[in-house]
Amino acid sequence: MDLQLKGKVIVVTGGSKGIGYGICEQLIQEEAQVVIIGRNKETIPEAVNQLSAAGGKVGFAYAELTDAAACKKAVQEVLDQYGVIDGLVNNAGVNDGVSLAEGDFETFTQSLHKNLTHYFMMAHYCLPALKKSKGAIVNIGSKTAVTGQGGTSGYAAANGGRNALTREWAVELLPYSIRVNAVIVAESFTPLYEKWIQTFPDPQTKLKTIEDNIPLENRMTTPKEIGSTVAFLLSQQSSHTTGQLLYVDGGYIHLDRSL
Repeated sequence: MDLQLKGKVIVVTGGSKGIGYGICEQLIQEEAQVVIIGRNKETIPEAVNQLSAAGGKVGFAYAELTDAAACKKAVQEVLDQYGVIDGLVNNAGVNDGVSLAEGDFETFTQSLHKNLTHYFMMAHYCLPALKKSKGAIVNIGSKTAVTGQGGTSGYAAANGGRNALTREWAVELLPYSIRVNAVIVAESFTPLYEKWIQTFPDPQTKLKTIEDNIPLENRMTTPKEIGSTVAFLLSQQSSHTTGQLLYVDGGYIHLDRSL
């Protein structure tokens, strides 16, 4: 299927590693012009080089996403270079373990800034360009908003907000033919996930326990599988799909895990 993304300018926050990198990999397969936005001045150039070596067209802009002015500046840099934005993928975030018991006002609000407020800011600053292109927004979310996890109030609240904003924006942007959808992730093995697994006394046993609870094939969802769904949602092949939360999770959330 030709997703007709060739030459389309797609902004991906946090696109230099993990799920974001998997999204970029799939977008360059569709010959899109990818622009990574984030703060990491080590991983971003490395990702750009790797994706470019694979034949992709990849640009970048640095921004501390918790800073509204930095988000605005990065979006303007994209427009100065490419003149258009056809799609936005809000992906950056971290499961930072800010719990109800041990968190406080400061750490909780910091978690919301790390994981939610930049979704709004990036969409806000990209909106004029997206209106012109009749583009699309895809928000990456987490199972924590639906299942809970324990010990991660900030991240769970932020992801609940991501889901709500997806539906809210889908309604608000109907007059402009801008579609807004979310891809909800459960278990995907990324560098951050691996770092978390290594905190357990027996990481391999812990990993197998998690994989055994994923109904489809008892394995983790790959970043590329998530990226494929994101690419579809950005494309005109999904031209009448908006306001949807798509669970790319091997059935983890909605199927009986005893299967």
